[in-house]
Amino acid sequence: MATHREANFPSTPYVDPSPSPSSIPHVDEVGATSAPLKSASFFLGSYCQKYNEDFMLCKSENRDPEHCLKEGRRVTRCAQDLIRKLNQNCAKEWEAHWQCLERQNHELHLCRKPERTFNQCVFDKLQLKKEIPGTPEGKEQIHEKKNPIWKGMQR
Repeated sequence: MATHREANFPSTPYVDPSPSPSSIPHVDEVGATSAPLKSASFFLGSYCQKYNEDFMLCKSENRDPEHCLKEGRRVTRCAQDLIRKLNQNCAKEWEAHWQCLERQNHELHLCRKPERTFNQCVFDKLQLKKEIPGTPEGKEQIHEKKNPIWKGMQR
């Protein structure tokens, strides 16, 4: 009895056998992996907030997945728009941050230096400021702390 199975790497790309209805306009996928998305996540949250909220309200109205396809497409288009702007304005800083996240197992506290540079670029060029939801009013954002507990580990 064999305990090993050979890997199967098909030469043709996967095609979804059940495409979206023709009434829903096509939109390409965002096209980013987890590290760039995590790096940009707080900016995506604030930049696309109204679309995200519409989508979540729609999802709470009806459990049918087809019910909110249009709202989901709007969220995707908004994310694509911000990613395009990040690539046009802060590509070097963004890549430095998400590459650090990739190397550091997505641990944000280990990548604060490139994060600060990236945040500053996004603020200067796109007027978006990183703010973590739920931070108590009047308290310093965790990514802006001057003397964090884990400072010796930061890169």
